Amino acid sequence: MSTNKRSKSKPKGKTVAETVDKPTVGTDQSTLGQNEKKRQTFFVRTIWTFVMIAGFFLTLAAGHSWCILLVLFCELMTFKECIAVTTASSRAKNLPVNKFLNWYLVFTTIYYLNGLDVYKIILESNFSLLKPYTDLIIAISSHHKFICYCLYVCGFIMFVSSLRKGYLKFQMASLCATHMALLFIVFQAHLIINNIMTGLFWFLLPCGLVIVNDIFAYLCGITFGKTKLIEISPKKTLEGFLGAWFFTAIASIILTRILSPYSYLTCPVNNNLLYSNYWNPPNNCELNPIFRSQTYNLNHVIFERLHITSITIKPIYIHSLNLATFASLFAPFGGFFASGLKRTFKVKDFGHSIPGHGGIADRVDCQFLMGSFTNLYFETFISEKRFSIETIVSTILLNLNNNDILTLTLQLLTTLRDREVFDENTLNVAIDTISKLLN
Repeated sequence: MSTNKRSKSKPKGKTVAETVDKPTVGTDQSTLGQNEKKRQTFFVRTIWTFVMIAGFFLTLAAGHSWCILLVLFCELMTFKECIAVTTASSRAKNLPVNKFLNWYLVFTTIYYLNGLDVYKIILESNFSLLKPYTDLIIAISSHHKFICYCLYVCGFIMFVSSLRKGYLKFQMASLCATHMALLFIVFQAHLIINNIMTGLFWFLLPCGLVIVNDIFAYLCGITFGKTKLIEISPKKTLEGFLGAWFFTAIASIILTRILSPYSYLTCPVNNNLLYSNYWNPPNNCELNPIFRSQTYNLNHVIFERLHITSITIKPIYIHSLNLATFASLFAPFGGFFASGLKRTFKVKDFGHSIPGHGGIADRVDCQFLMGSFTNLYFETFISEKRFSIETIVSTILLNLNNNDILTLTLQLLTTLRDREVFDENTLNVAIDTISKLLN
């Protein structure tokens, strides 16, 4: 009996020793595996960072139209990633119409926001294949808003027809989420496209400010960050938030100094949109006054001791500081909103479109808000609101029929005759000819 007890006790002690040693080895291996995984992730993330930077600058050099295509691509991918949870639930609930309606509404909205610009480009570019359809294009464009409204109503009818008992709450929530995505993504992307048309400077500078702010918010946060900024993002600190504001303001001055001398970036693009690029920049550009040096008188009470009465500066530097302030204090809340959305659906990233970075939405979550503010700021404080021959002609072609154009021509010729600009007999012949056509 005692022999058996000894024989049983030894294995028992040995087993205990083995159970103590084995987790230590396993823990070391697990730690090594995690470190190796982190190094691999860092390597992949770094490689794709340089790939994205190179692709972005190549797109800038390729021209305004390619930049617009880039925005449209990011817009569609972001929309896809944001509604991915909804579409997955739709498949689980056997609601395939829900996914179709999401894309139907997004393309209807894009058509409503950008359709007239497409028609304008077609009419001004004089494509030989489309010349026989010019009248049809003008007719469609003149009823653009009514067509878009009819398309939206058709989508609304399809949605109501697809409602099913037991899933009403889910379907209503999905419709609200889709419209929220249309507002936050599609509409704001349209404003970014307007920025590109105004000049690539108003596209590149805001993007650069958001990137700089994101980098320095991280660096300042890990260096001396202690105070939590917002509950939804525990890693964001107040010190990093304010430190990034300081460095973004400095970066705005540097970026403006680098970008503003290039007419390719500062000139707006009109009828040569499809052909403009770095090697063929927009021609005959009248530079906006904010890019020229101007003298400002200073308050004598404050600066009289310094013997400074005025200062000469380009106004664009002041505007860039204002954009930097928004990029630092307000645009990050677009990222906080995205973080809240991810936590709601318990996902780490919106997708895996970019290796090491997650989805497209993870990279552009702040850019949409920044782009919409830039457009509003430009239209409010910078735009000169001037008419040009090109805009007037395109407006006439898009909104007037043939009889209206003849009537307008008749009025212009009559005005020229009254002002004695041309020979009266010659103008009378033209006026009589047009009058006969109208009658």
